Amino acid sequence: MFPFKLQVVSIPVKANFRGIKFREIALFEGPAGWSEFSPFIEYGNKESSTWLKAAIEGATKEPPKPIRDQVQINATLPNVKVGEVKELLAGFNGCNTIKIKINDFEIDQALLIECLKEVPKAKFRLDVNGGWALDEAVANVQSYEKAFGSLIEYIEQPCTDFADLNSLRNSTGIKIAVDESIRKYLAGDFTKIKEVADIAIIKWAPTGGINAALDVIEKIGLPVVISSALDSSVGISHGLSLASVVPNLYGACGLGTVCLLEGDVTSNPLIPVNGIIKNHKVIPDRIEEFKAESGRQKWWQDRANAVYEGGNFE
Repeated sequence: MFPFKLQVVSIPVKANFRGIKFREIALFEGPAGWSEFSPFIEYGNKESSTWLKAAIEGATKEPPKPIRDQVQINATLPNVKVGEVKELLAGFNGCNTIKIKINDFEIDQALLIECLKEVPKAKFRLDVNGGWALDEAVANVQSYEKAFGSLIEYIEQPCTDFADLNSLRNSTGIKIAVDESIRKYLAGDFTKIKEVADIAIIKWAPTGGINAALDVIEKIGLPVVISSALDSSVGISHGLSLASVVPNLYGACGLGTVCLLEGDVTSNPLIPVNGIIKNHKVIPDRIEEFKAESGRQKWWQDRANAVYEGGNFE
């Protein structure tokens, strides 16, 4: 039985993020403070177990001593339309680095052009979520490179196949970042990651918490961007604690995603100001405002119980 009582919130989402309209997040308090357990609804118990490990660590263990007191933040645009760009970017105060979910150059180049109207000095990180086969990847990356050149910092997870990633990396001057590839190989050999990528994207919860993430980062040996999975400020605070101790950060981190929610669990949210966030302990004083109905409270408690009983959390 999971030893903590969850308090579940349901917060409206501003834009099309994974097709969800409300983000459900389960919060609980431990001796080290508040934490959150928020794997996406479709994730099974095995995939959710790392999220629960991270959540338990966050509630029961103090984070390591930081080596920086603030973290540079990138704006994040999920699957959006051109007409949504201005309003969404306005929430990311002072963020000149922009991560955009893309699929096809001919359609999505308009998003980058619109971003440059709003943020003339913008640099881009293009996230494909493994959606391209090699031929598509080569064609699209060449088009982006020709049109936007050095404005592209990197392409994130253009392909899933390691051979394809390697071929693409050898065909372009744009850096390649990996996200899903790291989680796929969490229990295995990390040497392949360095062969096919220039940058590693690490997320606090899916990686299993701060200590697990630091271990993975050391083994991979690449520059790192710490990112988030549409967390509340509670989860973001743990992501910031991780980012504050990573020695080899690659520029801005993707920890501003509270800006994609219509509200937050705290009246003092962790959102960027002048492109940075300074971390602080989060007190979720707005839980009642976004409290999920009783059936969802039970569903999440049952889920945490099942994941906890099926894993090794000692």
